[in-house]
Amino acid sequence: MPDAEDVRRIALSLPDTTEKIAWSMPTFRVAGKMFATMPETSIAVRCPKEERDELVLAEPGKFWIADHEAGFAWVRARLAALEDEDELRDILADSWRQAATPRLIEAHPEVGRPSAD
Repeated sequence: MPDAEDVRRIALSLPDTTEKIAWSMPTFRVAGKMFATMPETSIAVRCPKEERDELVLAEPGKFWIADHEAGFAWVRARLAALEDEDELRDILADSWRQAATPRLIEAHPEVGRPSAD
């Protein structure tokens, strides 16, 4: 089960990512735009509303929408429900891609893309 240190390590390994405390919790940003927060035993990440609704319906034990984030393209994931660090990495990388500038995405096409096996 991934924990807060895994979130921090993976998030900070993404290109041009910085950590900043906001709302008394760690937040992670790329090019000044927030892509993840870490409230206690979960993470909140960017996710298009259509996709997040599907995630919540498909895996309600893993994903949910906080009331104050319902109008925004964010979803929460329970760390204890994640399968492993690979799943955590995929979630964080996908959120990073949504916040990163086109220049950064172009410079780092490997971030958030499935690796060739």
